[in-house]
Amino acid sequence: MSRLFGSVRARATLGATLVVAVALVAAGTAVLLSLRSNLIGEAGTQAERSARAVASELAARTPYDRLSGLDGDDRPVQIVDEDGRLVAASEDLRRITGTATTDVTPQSPKPDDDDDSDDDSDDSGDESADGSLAPGEISAETTFSNGSATVDGDTEDYRFAAVEVETDDRGRLTVHAGAPLAAEHSAVRTALTVMLIGFPLLLAVVSAVTWLVTGRALRPVEGIRSEMAAITASEDLARRVPEPATHDEIARLARTTNETLAALEASVERQRRFVADASHELRSPIASLRTQLEVAAAHPGLLDLDGAVEDTVRLQHLAADLLLLARLDAGERPADARVDLSALAREEAAGRTGVTVDAEPAEVTGSRGQLARVLANLLDNARRHARERVTVTVRREGDRAVLGVADDGEGVAEADRERIFERFVRLDAARSRDDGGAGLGLAIARDVAVRHGGTLTASSAPAGGALFELRLPLAR
Repeated sequence: MSRLFGSVRARATLGATLVVAVALVAAGTAVLLSLRSNLIGEAGTQAERSARAVASELAARTPYDRLSGLDGDDRPVQIVDEDGRLVAASEDLRRITGTATTDVTPQSPKPDDDDDSDDDSDDSGDESADGSLAPGEISAETTFSNGSATVDGDTEDYRFAAVEVETDDRGRLTVHAGAPLAAEHSAVRTALTVMLIGFPLLLAVVSAVTWLVTGRALRPVEGIRSEMAAITASEDLARRVPEPATHDEIARLARTTNETLAALEASVERQRRFVADASHELRSPIASLRTQLEVAAAHPGLLDLDGAVEDTVRLQHLAADLLLLARLDAGERPADARVDLSALAREEAAGRTGVTVDAEPAEVTGSRGQLARVLANLLDNARRHARERVTVTVRREGDRAVLGVADDGEGVAEADRERIFERFVRLDAARSRDDGGAGLGLAIARDVAVRHGGTLTASSAPAGGALFELRLPLAR
């Protein structure tokens, strides 16, 4: 069960079903309340209409036994005087609740009602002057209540309306008339039954549709997952995950995954090529050193000590270059020190013949040792190809410091200006390894520049040779 609900498909289906369920319950409750309110309001209107009809007859001095609202209608009617006594009621009324009195049998009028009729009329006139009802006037206000009544043996719930009327012969009377709520109860029950049956069916449909749609939407994800699992098992980085022919997030995920696989494949291939080239470069000085040591062991007098030392130094430099490249590939962050490029340029140029420096102060942030290594590599490369002169310049351009190393040699062809920064690349195939190095200097220089947030490019120098420009952000 935990595995089932651990899937995105199951969670999406459950979430959609819960949201729809809450919405349906809220909407159903609102519909039922609105339906009940409307039906109760309609029943109240019918009850008020009946009460006012009876009140109009009372205002016209119609006797109780001739009132049309009391002649066997199935709607209960009560007429109560101002003392709360029931003076008239529907013929078949047997029980009633929710009105001013529960009496169903009319009581006889008081003996002095007829004698005091004139006085009551005068009092009514006085009350009218004080804001009360005048004789023959029906109150504009209606009071509503809910109750039940038994009429002709049938008991039902009713909505009652109470209306006051001022008569000139019987004083103030209150007419209570009811309208049945059976239609309201029936409609609410019917609506509730429909909801109880329809809502689960609708939720089932929503769940099924969400399950199918989510499964269809996530099918490409499963394809990506299975292909990635196959790539992991086979270690074949040349394979790619399928890309859906859509423009949604899953298609972008597939494209990003393939871009990551391509970058990983390139990185692995670069690492393999690096290991192969490093092994090849290490083989020459090691073989040379071994040969000299074997010759020295057999013939001590033939030992070429200077050559052995030279091979050892070369091997040491190559090992140092490989170690620095490994640290750069591992993402080692440079130090956060302030370095004056002009001072660094003068230090590295000191002791080198044919090198001139034209530098203005420019401070950058980074590793002094690594930046010195970049400048040394550029100077070695320039000195190797220059005819007579190497020029080092340092200047400020906006928020950047620019260090340039130019020579007066043959320069670098435009087609090769990016290739020379690749590892173990030599443009002059006829050049000896001893004179040309291992082909790591410019690669190291560019990697260090990138790690410091800068760039290293090659172009043509004003004197016709090669110009290498290192651009770094100025220190804040």
